Amino acid sequence: MKKNLQKGFTLIELMIVVAIIAILAAIAIPAYQDYTIRSQVSEGMSLSDGAKTAVAEYYSNKGTWPTSNGAAGLAASTDIMGSYVESVEVDEGQIIAKFSKNTPQKASTKIDGKTLILSPVANNGSVSWTCDTGDLDKKYLPSSCRD
Repeated sequence: MKKNLQKGFTLIELMIVVAIIAILAAIAIPAYQDYTIRSQVSEGMSLSDGAKTAVAEYYSNKGTWPTSNGAAGLAASTDIMGSYVESVEVDEGQIIAKFSKNTPQKASTKIDGKTLILSPVANNGSVSWTCDTGDLDKKYLPSSCRD
């Protein structure tokens, strides 16, 4: 008597596995893209740290907000750049980080040309900062800026 041993997978089993992988990919890929864009936006926050210090120092010395990078004692806005940030500009105390995908920057197309704005708030001798989305989607803001 011959035994009929089944080897391998049936077509339906393979189709179920492919469907499960497709569902997982449909969820994971957009989440990963959002995560990478948030990491790119966090570079704007990091590059703005030096400007935050300069703006706060200017305010403590003069009692007004600096009108430009030069007034705050910073390099030109286009000289402050990173892998994703094209420029960091001071304008009436606000710090504006602009993202770009143009060489040498390589920001995502979803944030290309968009800005992150940090606004100063004077507090009896100290300065705190608020995040404005500028024209970025809120989901791309670092956790320290989300409500």
